[in-house]
Amino acid sequence: MKGCSIDIMEKRNLTRTKIIQYLFHHPATSKSELARDLDLSMPTVLSHIGELLQDGMIAEIGEYASTGGRKAKSIGLNPSYCQSMGLVITANHLEMVLVNLKFEIQSSRRTRLKFSRNLSYCAEVSSQVRQFLADCSGNIPVLGIGVAIPGIIDPQKQLVTKSHALDLNNYSLQFLSQALPLPAYFENDANAAMLAEDPQKYQNAVYLSLNHTLGGAFCMDGKIFRGQSQKAGEFGHMILIPGGKTCYCGKSGCADAYCAASALTNGSRISLEEFLTHLLSKEPDFLCLWERYLDHLAVLVSNLRMAYDMDIILGGDVGGIFAEYPEQLMALSEKLMLDNRFDPDTSYLRTCSYKKEASAIGAAKHFFAEIC
Repeated sequence: MKGCSIDIMEKRNLTRTKIIQYLFHHPATSKSELARDLDLSMPTVLSHIGELLQDGMIAEIGEYASTGGRKAKSIGLNPSYCQSMGLVITANHLEMVLVNLKFEIQSSRRTRLKFSRNLSYCAEVSSQVRQFLADCSGNIPVLGIGVAIPGIIDPQKQLVTKSHALDLNNYSLQFLSQALPLPAYFENDANAAMLAEDPQKYQNAVYLSLNHTLGGAFCMDGKIFRGQSQKAGEFGHMILIPGGKTCYCGKSGCADAYCAASALTNGSRISLEEFLTHLLSKEPDFLCLWERYLDHLAVLVSNLRMAYDMDIILGGDVGGIFAEYPEQLMALSEKLMLDNRFDPDTSYLRTCSYKKEASAIGAAKHFFAEIC
């Protein structure tokens, strides 16, 4: 009898998880839609929804139009149930966000802080995080802090195996973890940006993080593929032009040197916003630079498409340009059609859901998965 009780509890917990995961991806639904889409009986749905309403995790958020008789209630996740924090560490900055249960940014803050291996850096990060939470979290519980870092990260060991951007080798994150006021989860920044995307929409996809440096990630069956030693997705350090420009990693001709946002900003001598202003003003030098950039990006995207045969998401700051200016995405598509004779169109090319703070949001989402 005891084994039978355990099986019933496990089945009940699995059903609860299915319902919560469904609600994560459907902002508003009804009990009848839940029963139909998840193939559950109405009594089972009513029982679980009743418990979730009582717990405060979900709420009634409206009514459906009447088809005669009593109007059906619309239900969805209660964004005030809990929050999670995302923290991005770069060579010169901290980026902090507070995200609610619907993955909406409640507060954000960016502050300048130069990375250091010294313990004083961990203490300063802790101080900044505590102040941010004190200012922004209110009375809503914060589950944990997802930390996104550029480099090869082992989340289980809390270890940075390698980071060219931060000049780290086998750097333990345990001191930082202990300094933070809440449970911490560590993730590669590009992987975190991929996790910010809707896993229902992108079960299999490549993500190109086109920020100051070029990162990459890809998921298979809705899960990040990490490779044998956590290096999967390091597209920025694939050789694009043999013997070409020197990359910050020390090699020559890496894709990062040609396709990162820094290729457009002349090593940060101007901002990407300034570059975009010159480009939209059709200044010849900037048009020429953008044309060369698109040529190189088209080769990289075409190679990734041939290798993985998946949707390719353009993310990061440059991905935001493609999302905001469809004519620029069309210009890239035209070049791709010249490089790739195997696809009849470029419908596989997608723009990111979040133009900013994608890595922070993706890292924060880790703790929401734990409450399912």
